[in-house]
Amino acid sequence: MAAVITVALELLVGAVALAVLLVSTVLFIEVMAAILGADSPEPKPGERGSVAVLIPAHDESLLIASTIRSIVPQLLEHDRLLVVADNCTDDTADIAAAEGAEVVVRTDAERRGKGYALDAGVDHFRTAPPSVVLIVDADCHVSDGTVDRLVRATGATGKPVQALYLMQAAADAPAPVRIAEFAWLVKNKVRPEGLNRLGLPCQLTGSGMAFPWAALSTATLATGHIVEDLKLGLELARKGSAPMLCLGTLVTSEFPSSSAGGKTQRTRWEHGHLSVISRDGPRYLLHALRARDWKLLAMTLDLCVPPTALLVLLGVLSWVCGALLLLLTGSVASLTAATVAVGLIAASVVSSWLVYARRLLPFSDLLLGATYALRKIPLYAHFLVARQIDWVRSRRD
Repeated sequence: MAAVITVALELLVGAVALAVLLVSTVLFIEVMAAILGADSPEPKPGERGSVAVLIPAHDESLLIASTIRSIVPQLLEHDRLLVVADNCTDDTADIAAAEGAEVVVRTDAERRGKGYALDAGVDHFRTAPPSVVLIVDADCHVSDGTVDRLVRATGATGKPVQALYLMQAAADAPAPVRIAEFAWLVKNKVRPEGLNRLGLPCQLTGSGMAFPWAALSTATLATGHIVEDLKLGLELARKGSAPMLCLGTLVTSEFPSSSAGGKTQRTRWEHGHLSVISRDGPRYLLHALRARDWKLLAMTLDLCVPPTALLVLLGVLSWVCGALLLLLTGSVASLTAATVAVGLIAASVVSSWLVYARRLLPFSDLLLGATYALRKIPLYAHFLVARQIDWVRSRRD
């Protein structure tokens, strides 16, 4: 019996160490490609077709006006801007209308979430479809020239394109928020740039997403999934329309100033991401291998890289388990795999900081990353026992 338990333990620890090594390798390759690789040739800009900007909004009266004002100067006469005021309890709809947007008011207490708002917006466009639909969250600023580049890139490729979408911390934000800003930078800038330089697609990241009408109008949008953008990108890739990063674009938003809002936001993003990994990752991986679809395979492997804090925790845990296994059985394989994984994680984080974030995050704050990861253990524990599955708005104040 002892021998059986020992073998089972070796297999379990070894499997965990190998899984952590795999996703750490994916992360390392993406980061090194971003730092050392050459940009892929951009497609020749396409025609500037008509664009309909779609803004799903739930109780965004504080920010909706500034979002619209960042977009309107970039629109041409034949373009449209639609705000879907979804289950709002404030004056989001009135403010949007006053700023010159078309407005659809949607009220359905049972079917809540961004996906339902997007579906209502696309349905509104069906009588006069645009060439391109650009989705922007209601709390974002769209930098000058971004709309034109996204529309032309979509026209040139005939596929969805993703703008660089960054979350920013306030100037006086505490260290944990600045660390979160750095983690977001790695996820939404460094890694997608690495994939782009490898000629591979990227994930949809929630805002600044441009779609050909034919692709979006046939997509399944009306769901309450809390990371609907992530699932949408993978489904489009499975159908042969994998999203690509559009260089030279920028959409920004700010982290909520309240700790409660930040916690809600992190829980929604990370529980949603982990849910897609656990439920959909194996399915997409199997489909990609069967179809020899290397772009979908790349997106699936990228999907399976967990949030940075969790990856750090898993790396340390696998190393500790590997060390204990070495003491108990003399087996060195698991510890070797875990050691390499931890090294790749550390190299990826430090390299990203050196090249992209030295002005953003002091090195002293970077060293607090381990403490930041430990503080998120309850968030990941709740995923196992009481994961968030419903969309909840993050408080802004």
